This record gives sequence, structure tokens and C-alpha cells, in this order.
Amino acid sequence: GTIHLFRKSQRSLVGKLTHEFRLVAADRRSWKILLFGAINLICIGFLLMWCSSTNSIALTAYTYLTIFDLFSLVTCLISYWVMMKKPSPVYSFGFERFEVLAVFASTVLAQLGALFILKESAERFLEQPEIHTGRLLVGTFVALFFNLFTMLSIRNKPFAYVSEAASTSWLQEHVADLSRSICGIIPGLSSIFLPRMNPFVLIDIAGALALCITYMLIEINNYFAVDTASAIAIALMTFGTMYPMSVYSGKVLLQTTPPHVIGQLDKLLREVSTLDGVLEVRNEHFWTLGFGTLAGSVHVRIRRDANEQMVLAHVTNRLYTLVSTLTVQIFKDDWIRPTLSSVPIANNILNLSDHHIIPMPSLKAADNLNPVTSTPAKPSSPPPEFSFNTPGKNVSPVILLNTQTRPYGLGFNHGSAPYSSVLNQGFGIPGMGATQGFRTGFTNVPSRYGTNARGQPRP
Repeated sequence: GTIHLFRKSQRSLVGKLTHEFRLVAADRRSWKILLFGAINLICIGFLLMWCSSTNSIALTAYTYLTIFDLFSLVTCLISYWVMMKKPSPVYSFGFERFEVLAVFASTVLAQLGALFILKESAERFLEQPEIHTGRLLVGTFVALFFNLFTMLSIRNKPFAYVSEAASTSWLQEHVADLSRSICGIIPGLSSIFLPRMNPFVLIDIAGALALCITYMLIEINNYFAVDTASAIAIALMTFGTMYPMSVYSGKVLLQTTPPHVIGQLDKLLREVSTLDGVLEVRNEHFWTLGFGTLAGSVHVRIRRDANEQMVLAHVTNRLYTLVSTLTVQIFKDDWIRPTLSSVPIANNILNLSDHHIIPMPSLKAADNLNPVTSTPAKPSSPPPEFSFNTPGKNVSPVILLNTQTRPYGLGFNHGSAPYSSVLNQGFGIPGMGATQGFRTGFTNVPSRYGTNARGQPRP
């Protein structure tokens, strides 16, 4: 076969992932995340063993929250990797959508785990096994401590943004109503019970509280069915918390315009349309590129005499306050000047430069004037039987020849004629005979141009 000496070696997928991981691990900020990830794996291992020994599905549902914490740590590493990478020809808008995809995948996997718990709980209602409470409470506090410590110690930028921008879950709404009632009784607690608590901290505390209630009821009355009920409650809280985040990140992946910026965009586009030289703003499209990053493109039509660079600078300055990645296409007005003639003029016809166009003075347009004569016409009076020897208001401009004669080869007699003689004799085409006058005001014109009324040639 052919030997290619200078062909670059293609890396495998594992080699590419290893290279990118080394790039992220070189940053000291990621060392803390890697340490928490290692501790998380150890905790997940112990929790899964305790779930198997206790035979508690509620503890299994709570362990899935610890697995979700591992996904959030991976998302935080991807966020650091995105900040290190620069836009490339393949990814011209950068790599910000990778962290959006990571958040979407993490929340969807958490919901799938909740659905799995619901399916297992439905099977356990038919045949409830015995629950051992030896390590149930220990596993609950270990998982709660590690989840809260992870959420509060590491600043996870993607999930922090999504938790604030997404709509509130039903658990947050119920807790907000409860906190308002408590703050109405004890106003000093208003600084602790915020109007919108962190959904991850809230679900960790609610899940631990459900497991504590399960432990007490099993220890007191051996009521094993409460473990299944607690698992269903934890699964529903997990699904209700992750669903708004999945919807928000999914809309970002679908390149939709955020609802909270539509009003601001309309205001900025109205301001752009009033700029000097701007005639029209059209084909505008704005979408969310990443968390907190808005991209857009717009076409601006300007006047032919406007400065393109000046208009581009003003438009970009107005929209850049909201749209960080902006593409503006400027094009000038494409109107066409009206032509003097819609059909081509032959060479043997008189050119326009050989004529004098005398515009007739326009009179005031009135409905009571007769289009043939300039005398007022009444509806009851008969039509006039005479007309003045002056052109009416609707007579077209008269085209007279120049005094200079040119041999055009058509057999016409060229010359100049007084304006009054043309009006007295009628309108005629040179060499082609006379035309019919208007009623009795215009006399019959001889068929030869340049003769008088008696048919004799003029001196």
C-alpha cells in the first residue's frame, strides 16, 4: 500500500479523553473536586453494602442522591474544562454547551433512578420483606453529612445557575408556604427560612427526615411498609426537584429564547430601528448558547448614503449589553432608480436630446372643470359648443423639434413652428396628416405640414 510519511496519527477516543483529563488535572482548582470525587466513590460503595444488608429500599433511594452528587462533581470538572478551552473552527461558539449537556444528562439520570425506585416500591407493596435497622440510621447520617458537605464546599457554577433560573419545584413551594407561616409567628426566623431554598439542600434534609421517621416506626411497631412509603416519597421529591432543571437545560439545548429576556430584546430592537440611517431590522434570531450566555444574529437594512461601519458600531453597542455573541449583517437599500423609457428606442427615431419638453402650467384640480375645456361645467347645463384657443388643463406637454435639422432618413420635413400656430392649426404629426380637433374649437388641418389654411406653401 501507499506509505504516507507526513500523516498525523489519529488518537483513539480513550486517548483523547485522557489528554483532556490531564489538561483539567493540571489546574489546582480541580484537585479539590477530584478529592471529593474519590471520597464520594468510597461513600457510595459503603452505602450500597448497607442497603443490601438492611434490605431497605428507602436507603437505596437516598443513596441515589449521593450518586447524583458524583454527577454534579463531574459537571463541575466539565465547567473548568470549558473555561480552559478556546473556540475552534469546528466549535465556533466555544464549548459552553457541553456543561449544559452535562446538567441535562445528570438530571435525567436522577429521574430515571427515581422511576426505578417507584417500580421496585410497587413490587414491594405486593410482598413486603423484613427491614433490618442495624445500619439504617448510620447510613442516613453518613449520606446526609457527605451530601451537604459536598454541596456547600464546592461552588458548582452550572447547577447553581440552573437552580436559580429554573422554575420552582413543588417541594420548594410547599416549604416556602410553611416558612412564611413560621415567620409570621416568629419574625426572627425570616433570615433563616429564605423564600426560595436551595433545592439540593432541601431534598437532602427531607430525605433524611423521611428515613428517620422510617427508623422510628420500624423500631416501635415493626411497621415495614413505611420503608416502601418513604422510598416512594424520596423518589417523588427527587423527580419533582430534577424535572424543572431538565426542562430548563433542555430548552437551552433546543436554542430557544429565554422568556425573561424577550421584553428586553424587543426594547433594544426598537431602539436599533430608530438609529440614524437604519431603515429596517429583520431576520432577528436570539438563543441561549450556554448558562448566562445569549447569542444572536440580525439583518439591518440601511440607507444608501449611510455609513456602514458607523451603523454597525451603534447597533453592536446597543445589543451587546444583552447579547454577548452577536452577528450583525449590514446591507444597503436595494431600491432602483426609475428609467425614462420602458422600451428600447430605435436608432432611426428622434433622440430625447433633439426635443424641448415644455411642461404646461397645471391648474388647480377641481371636480367641476370639464376635461376638454377649461370652463366650469354644471350638471344641468348642456355641453359647451365652443372652446378657447388655449390648451385645456389635461393637454399633454407639447414636444417641439430643435431648430437644427438633421437627416434622419425618414422623409420628414424638419423645422420650427411657432407655439401659437400649432395651437391654431391643431395637433398633427409631421408628414403624417392632420389629427381631429377638439369639437369645433380646432379647424381642419391640411395633410401637408408647413402649409397655411388655404393649402398654399408658406414663404
